[in-house]
Amino acid sequence: MRVFVTGATGFIGSAIVQELINAGHQVLGLARSDAGAAALTTAGAAVHRGDLEDLESLRSGAAAADGVIHTGFIHDFSRFKEICEIDRRAIEALGAALIGSERPLIITSGTGIAYTPGRLTTEDDAPNSPIPRVASEEAAASVEAQGVRVVVIRLPQVHDPVKQGLITYLIAVAREKGVSAYVGDGLNRWPTVHRLDAAHLYRLALEKGSTGARYNAVAEEGVPLREIAEAIGRGLKVPVVAKSPEETGAHFGWLGMFVGADMPASSTLTQERLGWRPTGVGLISDLGHARDFES
Repeated sequence: MRVFVTGATGFIGSAIVQELINAGHQVLGLARSDAGAAALTTAGAAVHRGDLEDLESLRSGAAAADGVIHTGFIHDFSRFKEICEIDRRAIEALGAALIGSERPLIITSGTGIAYTPGRLTTEDDAPNSPIPRVASEEAAASVEAQGVRVVVIRLPQVHDPVKQGLITYLIAVAREKGVSAYVGDGLNRWPTVHRLDAAHLYRLALEKGSTGARYNAVAEEGVPLREIAEAIGRGLKVPVVAKSPEETGAHFGWLGMFVGADMPASSTLTQERLGWRPTGVGLISDLGHARDFES
């Protein structure tokens, strides 16, 4: 299968490219820069120049492929709502090239957009969050209604020793503030998955995912934020402290909307339906070797 991958040079996308090539697929990767194009060529992928705001480049890339995996996202949280609308338009453009073709479109969402505090989020939970990231699943539903074979991958905190999702930003805050903090008792939980396990799930979803399905890329259902803060404290050699809910915004900035949330998630249905079995090391183990702690 020839697969068009957006975000192909990114943290998760680059692992997906390698996963696909190793499984015998051909990859057409979106690249907005010469450096990105060179990286794709080195990885063994073909290059398609463009970016997430160049909708014609997205349509033509999708039209030239047997399936699409969309992991591209602009990580600028200072204009989060705008970025999520860019993602909506990108999904709509990709879908427009696939209408009626049975060629799969795998889009990326997050487990956090469907959580209910105090219980595990499952694949059957519909989006219920007011945060703008819900735009991705709204766009997926829209293109599915037009006859596109859409599959949704919901990501938790994706990690390896280089990056750890939102936890990478927690490390930066701890370095800046001189303390590693959590909120309240710190028992609220975040789900996690190793980067390579996530990449494997994308391939399985491409090859045998069901139209309209949601799959949770969850290995660890919920790691307490206190344990994460303690691992960051060890890594940076800074004190670990508790912050009250009232102090959250001032200490964490934009991360404050997430840090106190209890949002564990399950992948039981994903594992049953796709035969996915995560095998990578856990988050705390990766934090024990995190590059961000190197001086």
